[in-house]
Amino acid sequence: MQRINSVCGFFLAAVIHFSCAQPAFSQTPHTRPNVLMITVDDLNDWVGCLGGHPQSKTPNIDALIQHGILFTNAHCQAPICNPSRVSFMTGVRPSNSGIYVNGDRFRASKRLKNAITIPQQFAANGYVSMGCGKLFHASGGRSNFQTYGPFGGQGPLPDTRLNCPPEQSSSKLWDWGTFPEKEEDYHDVINSKWASAQLNKRHGKPFFLGVGFYRPHVPFYAPKRFFDLHPLEQVRLPKVLPNDMEDVPKYGRNLTNNTLPPDHAWFVESGKWQQAIQSYLSAVSFTDANIGRVIQALDEGPHADNTWIVLFSDHGFFLGEKARWAKQSLWERATKVPLIIVPPRSTATDWAKDQTCSSPVELLSLYPTLMELCDLPSPEGLDGTSLVPLLKQPNAEWNHPAITTYTKGSHSIRTTRWRYTRYADGSEEVYDLRNDPNEWHNQASRKEVSQVIANLKQWIPEHDEPPSGK
Repeated sequence: MQRINSVCGFFLAAVIHFSCAQPAFSQTPHTRPNVLMITVDDLNDWVGCLGGHPQSKTPNIDALIQHGILFTNAHCQAPICNPSRVSFMTGVRPSNSGIYVNGDRFRASKRLKNAITIPQQFAANGYVSMGCGKLFHASGGRSNFQTYGPFGGQGPLPDTRLNCPPEQSSSKLWDWGTFPEKEEDYHDVINSKWASAQLNKRHGKPFFLGVGFYRPHVPFYAPKRFFDLHPLEQVRLPKVLPNDMEDVPKYGRNLTNNTLPPDHAWFVESGKWQQAIQSYLSAVSFTDANIGRVIQALDEGPHADNTWIVLFSDHGFFLGEKARWAKQSLWERATKVPLIIVPPRSTATDWAKDQTCSSPVELLSLYPTLMELCDLPSPEGLDGTSLVPLLKQPNAEWNHPAITTYTKGSHSIRTTRWRYTRYADGSEEVYDLRNDPNEWHNQASRKEVSQVIANLKQWIPEHDEPPSGK
């Protein structure tokens, strides 16, 4: 098998989907394509193909776009794990389900009590549904799959934190460095090997395989060889504007005030900021290597010609921008995610490849997209819009903004150029992303953008479902 030249020999890498056979449509259950869905936790746009950080090294993720479409303006529907994952797995917006925070149980939602999730819909239509790793939040959702491999999660933790003193965070997850010592003990490695084994088997039916990678979620742990790719003294810090929060409404400041991570001032004053960035970049490179293992297994196995690949993150992550850490906000760093879709080799000539799409798209659209790609019916009540037109023509007309919700009544609308946020108390933020990509200058009070606000307001959800029971 031909391989990409990896950086320092550290990465598995794959060249995929290069044959040009004729596509088959009007599929029967025996000819319908398989789906490999790879989700990554807390991965922002710090991947090579998106350029979010100039020192990111992700050759396996980058290689995927040579054979598919990279969506450069993709956004989650909630900037926190549980509501984001529930939304894309059920196809229902948080404002319609009432799933807003990690503690909400999605089957307690009136709208989702009997909702059919993506793996359930595949299974109901003759597919084998398999999963491993973190797909739903925590350990929840495994019963939605016919077969579930290892779950994983953060993996083993050291008895004493490596770099973050307990007084800086009450959570043991806020830490970074190398742990455990053996690479095979990392849960993401275990999951990638289990998924690879499934891709090497013949299943008798088409399959849906979900693979959830935990890193770069905290703790930012990764094997030492990935730290060697990112020498500490060379690591660049994100740009931060002093007093950036002065033009943010009080409601927005309070909503995004997350006391669980260490305070940003501590990162700066202790000299740990650069170290934490190095660890995040290393964890991203580590996850890229695990993704490479899975893609290589697909390419060398019996299913390469007939499998769609979908790779994305559940939400973004702050690493000091706006003097904050983690996610839980309605700014670009928390909502923007990588999204790559690659067609099967047997149908490659019918789809765009090695292209980017800059239209604003939602993870919510994955459900109807996968149903259309596999010639399956969609359940009633899906809120998303299929991305199939953009997979055929990335520059096709697209009149759907990306909408992100964080807690009841607070929403953000992202178009190609603008971000408009309205909080539950009616306060607003408006950013011109073309000229202000860091969202440093809130223009909500400027008369010059009043028409922009009026146009974007129309996309604010009309209904805000009360939070679902815990």
